[in-house]
Amino acid sequence: MLSPREAVRTLPSYHPPLGGREGLRLDFNENTVGCSPRVLARLQQIGPDQLARYPEREPVEKVVAEFLGVSPTEVLLTNGVDEAIHLLCETYLEAGDEALIVVPTYSMFRIYAAGTGARVIEVPAGKDFSFPTDDLLSRITSRTRLIAIANPNNPTGTVAPQEGLLRIARSAPSAAVLIDEAYFEFYGLSMLDYRREIPNLFVTRTFSKAYGLAGLRIGVLVGDPDQIRSVRHVCSPYNVNAVALASLPDALADQSYITQYVSEVCEARDRLQDFLESNGIPFWPGRANFVLARFGSPEFIQKMRQRGILVRDRTGDYGCEGCVRITLGPRLHADRLLAALQETLQELGMAQGVSRP
Repeated sequence: MLSPREAVRTLPSYHPPLGGREGLRLDFNENTVGCSPRVLARLQQIGPDQLARYPEREPVEKVVAEFLGVSPTEVLLTNGVDEAIHLLCETYLEAGDEALIVVPTYSMFRIYAAGTGARVIEVPAGKDFSFPTDDLLSRITSRTRLIAIANPNNPTGTVAPQEGLLRIARSAPSAAVLIDEAYFEFYGLSMLDYRREIPNLFVTRTFSKAYGLAGLRIGVLVGDPDQIRSVRHVCSPYNVNAVALASLPDALADQSYITQYVSEVCEARDRLQDFLESNGIPFWPGRANFVLARFGSPEFIQKMRQRGILVRDRTGDYGCEGCVRITLGPRLHADRLLAALQETLQELGMAQGVSRP
């Protein structure tokens, strides 16, 4: 009888709650207003002939490389950052190897690494979800072949100091060290400048968050040219679809749109954190497009849904009991969120202060 590999049989399931998402979607860290108008205009120009051809990735990789200030040989476009993580695991991990992750963090780090048969070692975050540099360094061994770090982290929004990330990458020269910068636009600090002095360092960026292209599934993996060449060996030549490739240059070209959206999201993040503080709700100051807070009440999420606001339950994550992650959008969405929060807290008897809209 046909049976999957043991590593696959024992994998934890990840089923994102994507169904029934009606209302203001503040549960998946998506861009809440959508992509640039330039992208929409480009989509209208795509004809049947372009869809009938296999997609050509390399010309757009040159555009992305120029935008990031790197060489095209250092760039691989992928089907979202998920595929980049998967490809790194397939390239560098074997059964018996070790992969290090800091928990709580993005679930797919564990799933893709464990799928290869590697042993996944979870290093708990420190107090207030601070990055445990020394603890992680102490877990590096000769079997460590992958270290995956989201910076800013999801679901906490916290960040790791660059000095600590450099120490880790330099202490594990035989491991692929991935820094996932999915929320870079809302943070502003990157490890890209260190890629040439640390050949085992990889950086990923996504166009699903600030750029509003989550439905097109496109991300980028940046690393040493020799290492990227190895990753290409396990990557399909047609992994990114033609519509995504046609749209990305226009998305990158409209930086005024991205700047405005990011500015309003960061403003909304400050407003939400002020609101939570004034109402005595524990939260973790974040540097992404969301905030993690501990509301405790199991009714909170349902009460927000009744008011047309979707937020994400993170109780199942390490150290996140009673926590909810709330995505931020522009000013109008922030106004709606804060009004719903005030009403919900009052209904649940949790309101202590006055919101600051």
